[in-house]
Amino acid sequence: QVELVESGGGLVQAGDSLRLSCAASGGTANYAMGWFRQAPGKEREFVATISGVGTLRDYTDSVKGRFIISRDNAKNTVYLQMNSLKPEDMAVYYCAMRGMRSRATTIPEYAYWGQGTQVTVSS
Repeated sequence: QVELVESGGGLVQAGDSLRLSCAASGGTANYAMGWFRQAPGKEREFVATISGVGTLRDYTDSVKGRFIISRDNAKNTVYLQMNSLKPEDMAVYYCAMRGMRSRATTIPEYAYWGQGTQVTVSS
């Protein structure tokens, strides 16, 4: 059984950085992973995805140049480095795992989800 546990969220000021981590257990280390976020009153949206071996990445336009997704398959962990945070980045951030190695940007393409970690950005 796959379990995803996010950590690293918190309260920061605009312009600050945070690094989220997602530790996976019970699954295949080489499956593609993704980060999504959901702000209050809004739908969950795609943020970033990384292929199973970590060589291919995609980002939503609003975070390109500021966020970096990476992974350490030896540790079964995926990261989201978030720089130059903006108030509009404030949301609950969810880690997700696919059942295959290729990247994906939509919610239905992910089989497993974590419980989420809150990121709060004050202006």
